[in-house]
Amino acid sequence: MPSKLLRFSTAGSVDDGKSTLIGRLLYDAKALCDDQLEAVTLASQARGDAYVDLALLTDGLRAERAQKSTIDVAYRYFATPRRKFIIADTPGDLPYTGNMITGTSTAELAVILLDARKGVVTQSRRHGFLATLLHTPHLVVAVNKMDLVAYNRQVYEQIVQEYTQFATKLAVQDLVFIPLSALRGDNVVDKSPHMPWYDGPTLLHHLEHVNVGATRNLVDFRFPVQYVIRPHQQFCGFAGQIASGRITPGADVVVLPAGTRSRIKAIVTADGELPEAVAGDSVTLTLEDALDLSRGDMVVRAHNLPLKSHEIDATLCWMSATPCQLHSAYVLQHTTRRINTFVSRLHYRINVDTMHRESADTLHLNDIGRVQLTATQPLWYDNYQMNRVTGSFILIDPTTKHTVAAGMIRGQSRQLDDLIESTSKATTVAVQRRRSSDVTWEVGGVSLAMREQRHGHRAAVLWFTGLSGAGKSTVATMLEQRLFAGGCHTTYLDGDNLRHGLNGDLGFTDADRTENIRRAAEVARLGFTHGTITLCCFISPFQRDRDFARTLIPAGRFLEIFVQCDLDVCMRRDPKGLYARARRGEISHFTGFSSPYEAPQHPDLIVQTDAQSAEESVDMIIAELVRRGILW
Repeated sequence: MPSKLLRFSTAGSVDDGKSTLIGRLLYDAKALCDDQLEAVTLASQARGDAYVDLALLTDGLRAERAQKSTIDVAYRYFATPRRKFIIADTPGDLPYTGNMITGTSTAELAVILLDARKGVVTQSRRHGFLATLLHTPHLVVAVNKMDLVAYNRQVYEQIVQEYTQFATKLAVQDLVFIPLSALRGDNVVDKSPHMPWYDGPTLLHHLEHVNVGATRNLVDFRFPVQYVIRPHQQFCGFAGQIASGRITPGADVVVLPAGTRSRIKAIVTADGELPEAVAGDSVTLTLEDALDLSRGDMVVRAHNLPLKSHEIDATLCWMSATPCQLHSAYVLQHTTRRINTFVSRLHYRINVDTMHRESADTLHLNDIGRVQLTATQPLWYDNYQMNRVTGSFILIDPTTKHTVAAGMIRGQSRQLDDLIESTSKATTVAVQRRRSSDVTWEVGGVSLAMREQRHGHRAAVLWFTGLSGAGKSTVATMLEQRLFAGGCHTTYLDGDNLRHGLNGDLGFTDADRTENIRRAAEVARLGFTHGTITLCCFISPFQRDRDFARTLIPAGRFLEIFVQCDLDVCMRRDPKGLYARARRGEISHFTGFSSPYEAPQHPDLIVQTDAQSAEESVDMIIAELVRRGILW
């Protein structure tokens, strides 16, 4: 059976018939009440129309009726015996791009209307691009007004060919074409007798049978706390809607941002307790421990934490007549949490007509661009592609309280080639493998396969990267103890240890850091060839250096493990007193303080040592080694 609910949106150019299509869909599906039909009939007569204009069912604003154009996002609800529907009728004109994004952001299917007489126009391409930008999984291209081209098959097939070619540039998961006439009802609910050459489904049939809900994230449990319920001393519950994942009583959870731990005691609703709750359910959770939660906190599973950063790489749609002000304060609303932030960098603006990137100094109304946001507090999030709820946000003007932008989180902010040019030359240092002249690599008498067979596990290089004080050495040494106890052969490489001898001639300039990692990577390669699990603990602040280390090891045997920890926590820990010395000016070029750190964009594994224990981090790593077949 299909999902019981489908949210879909419609978009199209002026006079393509979006509102008429929805009106026809509601009318032919017998989803109208008598008073609704009567009101539309009277409104049509008042305007002097010779027919009942079904578009008036959704064009509810007086200005829209006067202009005969959709301006606002209109939502309509109807149901058939097979499925329930929520329709967002969105404007397709350029001045209302923000309105379209608002209506499409929660849709699982987008209907893009084309006028058969006009064919594929710029607006049609824009609507397809915006829908895929929002990761809408299903697109329906409805070729409307086929009655005005005499239901010509060649006209329809030419449009299909042209739009299909355009769609190859987009990340479209599912694309369906339907020829129809919204005014006359052809292929909207009932099959058209005028187009016997079309053997596909009607629009309603496709909407009833399309596979939706599969894109819902039912793995990563995220529960933003909306409200604290404490009617008396014997009950304290935390109400909200589950953004993603599923939960059951007894599950181990972590409360963010505090990092406190507990277990789910009960899942409470007005109808009683539930044995399980899933994404989309509005519930009240009670915990076994008396924790102090408030609105804006997020409850997650203990072994499945979201990403965290002060700096966010995002795609932003500007929705205010006042242009974006770089480095000015805004309020970021993310789920139920609000934090102060500012747009620290505008990478480029997207030309939604050509899909090209353009340099820009600011974003104006309805502009879309890629930006870097810097927040005053760390944000716990998921990438938008993985989770629409925890991967999206809005920006609010702190003075007017108006929403000025909507955003989709791409990930942790990437330092582009020129982003750290003024503070680091690491991106200009070419990391190359060196070899003396007149030498030959000598193969030993024992092969890697023989060593792995004897050791009882595969060889691998585990590269731990993170800020000083993040816990790289703590996690790595505990992991080595666990591996050794299990009979594994290991090698442990620590940055300080190598600087006592092999790298003792190197300083901490960018060039010296690169050479330091180059030598360390070569040593790690030697450990790998001898069949050991080599654990490497280096800050290794530059992505290029870590990428070089990866090239020395066969695919699947190199794991970049990002030991993520908030800088404030690292500074409080300061196990070697280095941050204190850096603050006093005794250490220059200190990573994370006076020298940049490029956080991994696609690490093989992330352990968050400010929210989970070292033991839990080790458990995660061992589970990943088993999954990859390194541990047998």
